[in-house]
Amino acid sequence: MNTFLLLLQDALVAAVPAVGFAMIFNVPAGALKYCAMAGALGHALRLGLHQFGGMPLEWATLLAAGVVSMVGIQWAQTWRAHPKVFTVAAVIPMIPGVHAFTALLAVVEIDRTGYTPELFAKMMENGLRAFFIVAALAVGLALPGLLIYRRRPVV
Repeated sequence: MNTFLLLLQDALVAAVPAVGFAMIFNVPAGALKYCAMAGALGHALRLGLHQFGGMPLEWATLLAAGVVSMVGIQWAQTWRAHPKVFTVAAVIPMIPGVHAFTALLAVVEIDRTGYTPELFAKMMENGLRAFFIVAALAVGLALPGLLIYRRRPVV
């Protein structure tokens, strides 16, 4: 499949949960399209950096969340809203559900059948990956706002 079509498909699919969570968070109806665009941008950027750029998933997630946060800050200044209106729902599609679920399945399997080095390695690898992806989302969301809204210069 063409790279552009794959990124477009990923963006469109990621826009759906971004809008869904924005609706759950009572985002104003006029801002839902921006949440969809930010969610699509972030997820497609992460996919592009990871699969086509060869970047580790955690770093790609950090950069994608940072870009979503920067875009959200720009939109917030334009529309006079808080940046989190546009950004929080947009990063939810990037939450590592598969890695967390795989880690928990390994924990249950260790409990059910007993310890094996393979199960323990699977649990640790997926658990740490999920942890670092969630940490990258949090830092990527927070860092641009902390750098822009400072009272004193960073340097």
